[in-house]
Amino acid sequence: MKLKTAIITILLTAIIMPAVAGVVVGAARPDIYLPILNGKRVALLSNHTGMADSATHTLDALIANGVKVTTILSPEHGFRGTADAGETVSSGKDAATGIPVISLYAPGKSSRLTPQLMKGFDAVVVDMQDVGTRFYTYHITMIKLMEAAARAGVQVVVFDRPNPLGMIVDGPVLDMTLRSGVGRIPVPVLHGLTMGEIALMANGEHWLADSLKCNLSVVPCKNYAHSTIYTLPIPPSPNLPDMTSVYLYPSTCYFEGTTASLGRGTDFPFQVYGHPAMKPRGFTFTPRSVPGAKTPPLLGRKCHGVDLRNVSHTDAIAQGVNLEYIIDAYNSLTSGREKFFKPFFDLLIGNRRTREMIINGCSAEQIRQTWQPDIEKYRALRRNYLLYPES
Repeated sequence: MKLKTAIITILLTAIIMPAVAGVVVGAARPDIYLPILNGKRVALLSNHTGMADSATHTLDALIANGVKVTTILSPEHGFRGTADAGETVSSGKDAATGIPVISLYAPGKSSRLTPQLMKGFDAVVVDMQDVGTRFYTYHITMIKLMEAAARAGVQVVVFDRPNPLGMIVDGPVLDMTLRSGVGRIPVPVLHGLTMGEIALMANGEHWLADSLKCNLSVVPCKNYAHSTIYTLPIPPSPNLPDMTSVYLYPSTCYFEGTTASLGRGTDFPFQVYGHPAMKPRGFTFTPRSVPGAKTPPLLGRKCHGVDLRNVSHTDAIAQGVNLEYIIDAYNSLTSGREKFFKPFFDLLIGNRRTREMIINGCSAEQIRQTWQPDIEKYRALRRNYLLYPES
């Protein structure tokens, strides 16, 4: 129980301490970034979350400040953030500026970060709102871009943003034999880093391919600490529509690697779980085709399950990575238990042992204890790359 106590202590400290007014994101600090970008041809890796202020996209802010933006690069969900999870996103042109948009997210296809593309700019700005979990793909796209930039001699400039889950470090560290599109570097599920700090760590620890190292600069946030309770001004992706989804995401995302549903195709994704063969609990939902989830798992099938929308934000944050939901769903199946786990589950949780322990009847707390030695080593490493105080 020591880890749970530590998590709750950190959280309560964050809540009790007076909030630091006015977090300023890196994109709103031209005094820092303009001297770096002056006179350079610049590419921008961003999406709908890349806002310099409530009314101005970072792309428009860069152009207004005289930065020569030649290329727009987009991550999963596209430049406008409307594509389904895992959906191949086409390239094209930005309607407002006419600047070419190159999608970097094309699962199963060769990288679009070709040497020819990289010759088109001298520096690349990264400005996206990450969620703070190892399997969220925005930081993975950034790392791939850092590798291409290192090979091409292109500078990388990260406009940093708060991590809404940055107050917690929890979950297993990735077993690198399971390296995939949802796990790129050996960090826990909840790594407690901003995009800028991840970039510094990946660069400093030689985690880029072939131990490459890029020319990296980070434009830091102002008035931010890792204990800051930061409400995202814009949903980062279609199926994380609000902070309840974000806070439950580290505990419910693993249903993506099972035969159950986590609510894709409803108005409350990542806030429920269920399956047609689960024992009735008095709560049901039926996934349907909706924008951002055109073909959700168990489409059109009535799922018996559990509603987590009544979990408070305080409790959702404090539980960190909570496997009790997965264990409950597995044990509540009246049939099909042998097919419950898919190979994708191991990629999401980051090891093979967790699935085996659940099948063998281990509790969430017993599984949690297996993470602790690696977590402690990671915490020590993490301290070397923090740009912001813990509280």
